[in-house]
Amino acid sequence: MVFESKGHLHIHTTQSDGAQPPAAIARDALAAGLDFLITTDHNVWVEGVERYHEDEAGRRVLLLVGEEVHDVQRRPQGNHCLIFGADTGLAHLAGDPQQLIHAANEAGGFCFIAHPFEIDAQLSHQGELDALNWDDWGVDDYAGLEIWNYMSEFKSLLTGPLAAIRAAYHPERYITGPFADTIEKWDQLLSTGRRVSCLGGSDAHGNTHRLGPLKRTLFPYEFHFRTLNTHLLTAAPLTGDFETDKQMLLRALQQGNGWVGYDAAGDTTGFRFSAQGLKRQAIMGQTLKLRRGFATLQVTTPAAAHIQLVRNGVVVAETVGSSRLLHQAEESGAYRTQVFTHYAGQKRGWIYSNPIYVQF
Repeated sequence: MVFESKGHLHIHTTQSDGAQPPAAIARDALAAGLDFLITTDHNVWVEGVERYHEDEAGRRVLLLVGEEVHDVQRRPQGNHCLIFGADTGLAHLAGDPQQLIHAANEAGGFCFIAHPFEIDAQLSHQGELDALNWDDWGVDDYAGLEIWNYMSEFKSLLTGPLAAIRAAYHPERYITGPFADTIEKWDQLLSTGRRVSCLGGSDAHGNTHRLGPLKRTLFPYEFHFRTLNTHLLTAAPLTGDFETDKQMLLRALQQGNGWVGYDAAGDTTGFRFSAQGLKRQAIMGQTLKLRRGFATLQVTTPAAAHIQLVRNGVVVAETVGSSRLLHQAEESGAYRTQVFTHYAGQKRGWIYSNPIYVQF
């Protein structure tokens, strides 16, 4: 039996360039019904704010702290790294991504590559919205990739003033899914036999911007918390004990026991992807080792959708208009699922699962 927690990652506070302090952000997370959130301020690990927050109705949310590290002297800017669980600042190592990753691992943490592929915002003339790609693909020992970044996709929509206004006031009409280059890179890494987990993040700042006479917050934290989330599965429910729950969630994030869900298009709570074979079974992020026979892969979605099962970058099974997919796998590989749904008049990416690693 597994237990599900819904959380939000890649958030900036007033400790760097965000608009609200951690406690206020936690209140927004409670209002949005989240179980946990992890702030990741730029080049600073914020001490003394990790704890459970609770509202008057008794609902609680666990606030954890990570760090987004990047070399401020680098030109062009890029190579942003999300660090979780290290419990210490590592920005002094920003100039050497491999050393940074090793240091995070040695400190008991792990790293995800942030927004690995981006698109320049054509609206920008000062370079403040340039693409912040990851360039040093020779590194290893990182836990995974941020496959979908809400603000990265929003930034790509800013092709001119009119397009910017439309996207700012009606983002639901234009946000469609991860960049194809990111998914392609993820599949490429998986096909080499590497274990690469995924997460989704908003890159939330909550800042207010102006365009001529118009002024708008892009976007409020609570708005973000209702859009793109990372759902994690654990062997036990959250207990309310800070240290126990912190370690349980961080372990699930690192191992990839969960999925990225575009909850704005429909709550993805209840999604499941598992594998069974010869008295063995596995969930997302785990390995299923079999000597013979086949693995039965099962996908269940909260509503009817377009479900695809992908092995090493190739779709091996799919169904449209159903909430269930079964597939018998006879080949080794990293199997993941991607699910599409219709929302706001268009087909959207809805669910992107972590892989199950099948070995014969």
